[in-house]
Amino acid sequence: MCGIVGYIGTQVAVPILIEGLSRLEYRGYDSAGLATVSQGDLHLVRAPGKLVNLREKLASLDSTARVGIAHTRWATHGKPEERNAHPHIDGHTRVAVVQNGIVENHRVLREHLEAAGCTFTSDTDTEVIPHLIAQHLAQSTLPRYMALLEAVRQTVNQLQGAFAIAVVAADYPDEIIVARQQAPLVVGFGQGEVFCASDTTALLSHTQAFLSLENGEMARLTPLGAEVYSFAGERLTRYPRTLDWSPALVEKQGFRHFMLKEIYEQPGVVRACLESHLIQEPTDGSPLCLGTVTELYPTIERIQIVACGTSWHAGLVGRHLLEQVAGIPTTVHYASEFRYSPPPLQPGTLTIGVTQSGETADTLAALEMEVHRCQVAWPGRPLAFLGITNRLESSLGRLLPHLIHTQAGIEIGVAATKTFAAQLVAFYLLAFDLAFQRGKLDRNALQDILNHLQQVPSQIEWILETQAEAIEHLAHEFRDVHNVVYLGRGINFPIALEGALKLKEISYIHAEGYPAGEMKHGPIALLDPQVPVVTLALPGSVFEKVLSNAQEAKARDARLIGVGPADDPHVHEVFHTLLPVPTLPELLSPLVAVVPLQLLAYYIAAHRGLDVDQPRNLAKSVTVE
Repeated sequence: MCGIVGYIGTQVAVPILIEGLSRLEYRGYDSAGLATVSQGDLHLVRAPGKLVNLREKLASLDSTARVGIAHTRWATHGKPEERNAHPHIDGHTRVAVVQNGIVENHRVLREHLEAAGCTFTSDTDTEVIPHLIAQHLAQSTLPRYMALLEAVRQTVNQLQGAFAIAVVAADYPDEIIVARQQAPLVVGFGQGEVFCASDTTALLSHTQAFLSLENGEMARLTPLGAEVYSFAGERLTRYPRTLDWSPALVEKQGFRHFMLKEIYEQPGVVRACLESHLIQEPTDGSPLCLGTVTELYPTIERIQIVACGTSWHAGLVGRHLLEQVAGIPTTVHYASEFRYSPPPLQPGTLTIGVTQSGETADTLAALEMEVHRCQVAWPGRPLAFLGITNRLESSLGRLLPHLIHTQAGIEIGVAATKTFAAQLVAFYLLAFDLAFQRGKLDRNALQDILNHLQQVPSQIEWILETQAEAIEHLAHEFRDVHNVVYLGRGINFPIALEGALKLKEISYIHAEGYPAGEMKHGPIALLDPQVPVVTLALPGSVFEKVLSNAQEAKARDARLIGVGPADDPHVHEVFHTLLPVPTLPELLSPLVAVVPLQLLAYYIAAHRGLDVDQPRNLAKSVTVE
């Protein structure tokens, strides 16, 4: 989770490091710190809490250092206190390290180091790393230009787990050593300066030329460039790539929070994803273009989806589409559980990994395990794997042979909104294309549903333009609520789960999503006048059933809030408050139904005075298990 930034070049390092941390604070904000090297000394400043606390401590610091590393923390080992904040140093204050990840064998290493006389001052797993590096440096007989690199190389080969690190040393002021193993790390290139970070977003205002380190790779960074090596010490040839992202993508652009900005970006995101994959004048008989994904179609007999959190909810919608439209048996798995209880291997299975960042540790680990299982079971057979991601340059993009790019742009808010909409669109396009290719949809039916799909962006715009003010007003009534129930059926049950998750994530109100028909089988016992019930009642096959379930809740004096059609007077009678959405085919209704739930969660959290973009205990990219 944590965020790492490093800089070496001709500019003063501290402002660049702090700016980078501010771009990465979504990855963790329990504490922050930085270390710089100047005039033969290592200077360390750390603070608990959010980045503003570190800024205050740095206000009186007059640093001219041109090299440094910085860190914003999501706590794993040790409470969010200053002594556990990164960077961590060796006993002689000559080596400093920042880490994103977990050293799984840190206890054994710590015992070894303590027996050798090292003293530890934190509860973290990271602190073993600077001690190990210092130990190897003390024993080194290598030339000066090789010593720090080799000391770090020896150290990373002693570590078990997933990690990305950056290292500076007082006696080696002209270099930063970085290393990656199962945690993201990119190197950025400027004129006479080099950067490193956990994510490209930290560096967009300085460079658009990036090199992503692969697992088992490390690099020496100097003002002249980067030398890349394997953990075995082999020199590697790697080339940077240029991103076309604008620094404006990581600005709020007048919105109070990134989350609100990203909710309002959803019409454009849906348009971008559709425009990327729809062919205006098909020449091959298909109105869709999903690139090399179509190569997989002839072999698919069943599908398994692995994902976490909001992406898992998108997978549930995908399952409904793939089964009900394309006719393909589909299962959805929590990636964290799939790793330890995978289903039996079956030929003809397409595995789909869904992660907006492309760096979600559990999802990547599950996919890597499944790739290995397939290679062992069927050596030489092409891999039937597909990734759905917002970041083509991510670890997922390098792991899997086939990808659907969701085209959502950078998402800063920890609670996913626009990337969820983009993942849904990806599943719609995949399911419709499969259904067409398998003869489940004829051309006219496919074109009709695609025409409706292309109207969705304007329908989301209608919701944002006409409903935001009313939803903001409604949110005031939730200031003292402690529990909320969300109900949905069919394709909108996952949207009930997603609405509940959004409320939990940013408002800290307990909320649960249930299939509406299951409420009377237990959850109805929760209902009373203090427990609002939010019900998704969209026209279609289960419309009347959902209204009946809502009436059951109303009979228990629950406050009923409905998401339903604006033009149905009966719906207005059932619900105390209606959040109207445009009417469109039931199959597409999740794309509009989720928007009022996102706005409701946002405004409730904002009215409660909470940090919407950086909710407690969470981080944007979950890069540790």
